Amino acid sequence: MPYSFTLPNIRKEAAALWQLAWPVLIGQLATVGMGVADVAMTGHTSAAELAAVSLGASVWSIILVTVNGTMMAVNTVVAHQVGAGAFDRIPHSVRQALWKAVGVGIVAALAANLATLLFDHLQLDDEVNARASMFVHIVSIGLLPFAAYRALYGYSASINQTKPVMVIAIIGLLVNIAVNWVLVFGNLGFPKMGALGCAVATGTVVWLDLLAIVLWIRIAPAYRASYPFDKWEWPHWPEVWNMLKLGVPIGVTYFAEVSVFGAVSLLVARFGVVTVSAHQIALNFASLTFMVPLSFGIGMIARVGQALGEGNPQRARFASFVGLWMSVGFAVLSALFIAVFRHHIAAAYTSDVAVQEMCAHLLLFAALFQLSDAAQVAASCAIRGYKVTRGPMVIQLIAFWGVALPVGCVLGLAPRWLPFAPGEPMSATGFWIGLVLGLTIAAVLLTLYLQRLSRQRALAGA
Repeated sequence: MPYSFTLPNIRKEAAALWQLAWPVLIGQLATVGMGVADVAMTGHTSAAELAAVSLGASVWSIILVTVNGTMMAVNTVVAHQVGAGAFDRIPHSVRQALWKAVGVGIVAALAANLATLLFDHLQLDDEVNARASMFVHIVSIGLLPFAAYRALYGYSASINQTKPVMVIAIIGLLVNIAVNWVLVFGNLGFPKMGALGCAVATGTVVWLDLLAIVLWIRIAPAYRASYPFDKWEWPHWPEVWNMLKLGVPIGVTYFAEVSVFGAVSLLVARFGVVTVSAHQIALNFASLTFMVPLSFGIGMIARVGQALGEGNPQRARFASFVGLWMSVGFAVLSALFIAVFRHHIAAAYTSDVAVQEMCAHLLLFAALFQLSDAAQVAASCAIRGYKVTRGPMVIQLIAFWGVALPVGCVLGLAPRWLPFAPGEPMSATGFWIGLVLGLTIAAVLLTLYLQRLSRQRALAGA
């Protein structure tokens, strides 16, 4: 059945996508809130504890995002099965995704612990080094349950059950704050653990999230037709391997993006406290607005995958571009908001006038890349709905590591050995120009890729 881009059809698809996306959005914001709570609460102990949490969380977040991407294969697989009405095949896929999660979680925990060796080369204070390393050692225990939770999260989202994820994330945030209050500050007779209390709190919440979603799946009627816990099943290696082939490129893509932003933060540090603070504030606010198109993207994987599973590539193409337009439409609004209220945003974060001015300047670039950031995440998620992940991985590696970071280094650092570098380093501004350029290239190439892929599938299925 062809899908024309008429207003009634667009409204219907937009409503269906929003129904999936808004609980995901609230859940994403609650998850981000855990990191904010860790930094805010530890900041009231000592500078050393805050530094330990910041460093430890930087490793944790990079590994966590990579695991999240790697486990997203189950979203696409289950969505296709839902569209095909093959609910009897879903339990097997979910069980195999959980076996995959065991392997991914163990590898991630080893990688996180090995990453603490980098702290020895950052010229850190011995106490900060030790506390940051211990933070990672403790919190890495949560990587295996996190991988399993993301497998069940993907299964739940792909059968159109996103509200449980929202509720669990909100409860997790409240538990995290409560455990932080007890362990970070040493309340209720517990020892004052500082940064290590945050690690214990985060690890506890991850295990509770996994337990909560398992219980929800056991109890809620919506999961009856595809209940995955009715029997034990050993790994089926071809199935696990197929999920790895689908998921690893997504994980690499996520790693490429988050690691470039992390590298920029480290490189900007040489320009002083004012520049670093302004950069972090602008990046933090841009990350918050990014949660909306990311939530649309997660919903798009389900919508596109279900359409393809039912053998309707025309509807998949329609869902892809309605989701893309919704994401870009929100980005236009957020860009205007940031551009108009950038001074107010900066003032809400800090009372330092110098930091405010620099932050307001950088927020102009954040406003610019709202459009490209929204377009690239929406297009890449739609493409994943087609079970295509390697092409987007190559595009985003080129955009982030081949363009954004090198251009940022040339403009921001102005190395004297390059004849085409600016006369003076542009500091954070140069790096943000690189980020805008890289994201724009990613957005254009991924949108063209989606256009070509969806058109080919629609014509083949016509």
